[in-house]
Amino acid sequence: MRIQSPANPKVKALAALKERKERERAGLFLVEGRREVERALRAGLHLETLLLGPKATPEDRALAGPVPILEFSQEAMERVSVREHPPPVIGVFRIPQKSLKGVRLPQTPLVLVLLGLEKPGNLGAILRAADGAGVDLVLVAEGVDLYSPQVIRNSTGAVFSLPVYPVPEEEVGGFLEGKGLILVAATPRGEKIYWEEDYRKGVAFLLGAEDEGLPEAWLQRAQTRVRIPMRGVADSLNVAVSAALLLYEAQRQRNPA
Repeated sequence: MRIQSPANPKVKALAALKERKERERAGLFLVEGRREVERALRAGLHLETLLLGPKATPEDRALAGPVPILEFSQEAMERVSVREHPPPVIGVFRIPQKSLKGVRLPQTPLVLVLLGLEKPGNLGAILRAADGAGVDLVLVAEGVDLYSPQVIRNSTGAVFSLPVYPVPEEEVGGFLEGKGLILVAATPRGEKIYWEEDYRKGVAFLLGAEDEGLPEAWLQRAQTRVRIPMRGVADSLNVAVSAALLLYEAQRQRNPA
């Protein structure tokens, strides 16, 4: 099917998926770009429809397999996309249903817990770092929607290859305690500099919202609190940078050169 007008009802319905409320209502989300669509398919996510712009290639078309294809004008693609320059391929995927029941971890897992993050770009960058550092599990409690287009873009599709679960905050504590993990809270008030702690055992890093950090209850719950030293006028780093430092320090300790 070819659609020219950005005012077409199908275009409007797909553009609405840029909003969290509509994603949750429809159970669908958008994946922009061939690389990201390929990674979602490799992860086993269910593709509902493939949108192709005027510059789509035969390779882009082949991504659809037996799935329906909608051919959009450039104006229609711009209506659906969150990017200034839309890619020639956008996938419409079914939101997967995930549960922590049955999650299996290695003997000394590296886990990342994100509590109340507010910026999709930060979550995407953190997931990209977590993928690179070989994290065994990521829990996203409240805050940003895991299936936001900005999260997918900033993670370069790593959100699909990682074992990442959106969970209610009240489920997080019990799950972590059941796995016997050492809880490490990242906070400017930490007693230790982050490289002074031992991360070679099973550990879960806790990071909070960009403006307020971790809630006091989680700071008290953690067995250890670490800080990143700051020498300038700023009192803290961007949460994505902080996450990357912690995760790669853990990997350095676990895999010394």
